[in-house]
Amino acid sequence: MFEFDQYLGFLAFLTILTIGFWLMIFLLTFVIPYWLFGATMERLKEMREEKKAAREA
Repeated sequence: MFEFDQYLGFLAFLTILTIGFWLMIFLLTFVIPYWLFGATMERLKEMREEKKAAREA
């Protein structure tokens, strides 16, 4: 059976694995879509400003 230090190592492994899993879920469902949406909106805003500046010139 496990000795105490092996048990603590196993618990540390499970903790790190669980934190990594939930971090990946958080990144894939919130952070990355938020970043892509913000970058797209910013690019569209820049394109509109470029068109406006080209018409005025």
